[in-house]
Amino acid sequence: MKNSVAALIAVVLLAAGCGGTDNQAANEATAVDATTTLHTLFDEHFERGLEMNPLRATSIGDYRFNDRLANSNSPEYIAAATAMDQEFLRRLLKIDRGVLSYQDQLSYDLFRIKREQSLEGRQFPSHLQPINQFYAITSSFVQLGSGTSVHPFKTVKDYDDFLSRADDFALIVDQIITNMKEGMRQGVTQPRILMEKLLPQIDSQIVDDPTASRFFAPLSELPADFSDADRERLIAAYEDKISNTIIPAYRRISNFLGDEYLGAARETVGLYAQPNGEAWYAYMVRLRTTTDLTPEEIHQIGLDEVARIQDEMRGVMETVGFEGGLAEFFEFVNTDEQFFYDEPEELIQGYRDMSDHITQLSKNLFAVFPESAFEVRRVEPFREASAAGGSYRSGTPDGSRPGVFYANAYNIKARGKWAMESLFLHEAIPGHHFQIMLQRENEDLPKFRRFGRFTAYSEGWGLYAESLGKELGVYTDPYQYFGGLNAELWRSIRLVVDTGMHAKQWSRQDVLDYMYANSAVAEVRAVAEAERFMAIPGQALAYKIGQLKIREIRNNAEARLGDKFSVKDFHTQILQDGPMPLSMLEAKLARWVESQL
Repeated sequence: MKNSVAALIAVVLLAAGCGGTDNQAANEATAVDATTTLHTLFDEHFERGLEMNPLRATSIGDYRFNDRLANSNSPEYIAAATAMDQEFLRRLLKIDRGVLSYQDQLSYDLFRIKREQSLEGRQFPSHLQPINQFYAITSSFVQLGSGTSVHPFKTVKDYDDFLSRADDFALIVDQIITNMKEGMRQGVTQPRILMEKLLPQIDSQIVDDPTASRFFAPLSELPADFSDADRERLIAAYEDKISNTIIPAYRRISNFLGDEYLGAARETVGLYAQPNGEAWYAYMVRLRTTTDLTPEEIHQIGLDEVARIQDEMRGVMETVGFEGGLAEFFEFVNTDEQFFYDEPEELIQGYRDMSDHITQLSKNLFAVFPESAFEVRRVEPFREASAAGGSYRSGTPDGSRPGVFYANAYNIKARGKWAMESLFLHEAIPGHHFQIMLQRENEDLPKFRRFGRFTAYSEGWGLYAESLGKELGVYTDPYQYFGGLNAELWRSIRLVVDTGMHAKQWSRQDVLDYMYANSAVAEVRAVAEAERFMAIPGQALAYKIGQLKIREIRNNAEARLGDKFSVKDFHTQILQDGPMPLSMLEAKLARWVESQL
């Protein structure tokens, strides 16, 4: 940002030195002033945002606020966040967008969209149902405190910081209980089935011996340079904090859910059943897809894609000489022993073995690569029953913490080998690891863009990365290609069942029946996915809608550029400016195509 301001100032000075008109100098000075004001606004908002969201700061490697957590569901926090959005939107709109550079206009538009989305979303009472089996502070706090997440445990201060965070966690739990009680009064409640899945996650943290708690794990690996006095003090402090603050907080939320909330939770599973649920879901659809598509339109896109991909699957069946129908083929790949490992660690090692090979192959389609390392880890046992098949946690731009691909090895006989290549392409290389770390390492972007997110762009890229399999040089095994098709089919099914559940009043069983009838999905995954759609309405739509748009943009670029088209340059253009709404991405790539003609 400083470089772009300096460049504008240099242009002004050069024009003045070369006898430019007073008008030109005035216009250029106005542009410099607008640019400086804009970047100052971005910097101030980002800084204040980190202070309001200490865990976000930790996640990007800024450890100034590591001794605190935000009580983001409290009335005071919500009021402050709303006021902050309103203030910065007012200040932004006073800046003359027309005099800004192209990149600054992109930043202006992205910043405005984020503020407007946030303010629009305040009308819906998500704070009254703040936890579920998929996203819950009660689960993420275990990762944080066990040393497997973003909170560092390297210095004495790191250990003391977490003790302070534990106090905030207890306050947050009490706030969650207060809010959920208010939700019960207003008729805004989670589906009962989700709370039944959340309770075991919470109860697994309630132990009698503090040294047996996952929160004690960092104490068994105290750095060698700690003094004896610090060791003794920290061990005693953690035993006390676990016994008298952390475990009681888990016990309070467990008792509340079991004794009060489950009885009031709803039997319905779709957002339509909530107060103002139809408008709420329409907002979530717009937010997640960054389009104006209606749930009905998305539902039909899903049905059409399911039919198309199933036809391609029949081609795979012919290739491998399978005799029978598609449903029988699904049964075959889900049950035949050749497609499964015997032990969870074999699956994890299989993903690790892919890393170097696919990294080398990616050089055929990409010109820029992240500097950050990444590693494969198994999803922790306490959350694996409800977790997705795979997920990515970004690293820090300075390389101090690698990106992590979490692979789920729960119920190993439900994790077909044929699904592995496509999942790796999506979560690791060239999917989320490329997309997120190239974004975060790009210091030319304002920080809110370096660390920002638009789900349709990010998950659309992940699914597009899966579609590169054959072009990249994987999917050479027809069963792995089937896995890629099945993954794409799954995202198309999501369009059908997410809209079915939240807009068409489908039941949980309706969703499961559609999944079983149309894909090679084992029961354990189908259940976890169906309940994920209940927990985060609209999120599942982002993948396929984003992928379809990125593929459409590429097809148009290839058609217009012909022999001038470079897939490496295209991928650079898609990734280099970070996430944005799909319409903005399309306009940006159209501009690039024009520049190549």
